Amino acid sequence: MSVERHIAGTLQQIARQQDIVEIAPQGSTPKAAALAHVAEQYGYTYGMAYRTGFKNSLVQVRMYRDPRPDARVREAATITAHPQAGNGGTVPGLEQGSLKPLPEAVAAVAVLKDLITFDVMAQYVADRGQKVMCYLGCAVLTVILLIDRSPVEAVVSGGAVALLVTVAFKVGAIRRRRITQRLTDAGFLAVPDGQGGQRFLRPGQQLPGHTNPFAA
Repeated sequence: MSVERHIAGTLQQIARQQDIVEIAPQGSTPKAAALAHVAEQYGYTYGMAYRTGFKNSLVQVRMYRDPRPDARVREAATITAHPQAGNGGTVPGLEQGSLKPLPEAVAAVAVLKDLITFDVMAQYVADRGQKVMCYLGCAVLTVILLIDRSPVEAVVSGGAVALLVTVAFKVGAIRRRRITQRLTDAGFLAVPDGQGGQRFLRPGQQLPGHTNPFAA
């Protein structure tokens, strides 16, 4: 899908003043973050992100309409400044005809990218039970390999897979810690999501409900 169609699709949802705007560029977190920034300029706020579609190839971002007065002021100012957005005119925060953020929007888009990445990674964070299952699978693989390979080959192969699994867990944990630090430094608050996970919210924001992420 072209850049123009991505932008137009997002702006069409915004123009209808939907309570929820869904953004799903093809598998690209930077593109999703750029479009989420555009939605924010029209009075929406980040809600959540997850992978979906065939082989989880799409990053789906859900934006909620912000009911606060300052969001409506921001929306009105954006409409005034960009009257032809979606019709070949300028789009708030982005270079003309591109999903590349303007210099003044780079930092805000980077924060949204971190929020999206953190939420998407949460789908694949292994808890203790999942780790046990992964290592049990490595053990089963070793046993299967013993049927037609030497004990040394079977153990080496199973151990190599277990090592790769361990490295993947470690790298994922390090990356999440770095994102956590950046979001904390940006003023976001870590809160439990009620399902054993963690989310990052702006001060005063609540976990999103059906249409209002600021409702208690």
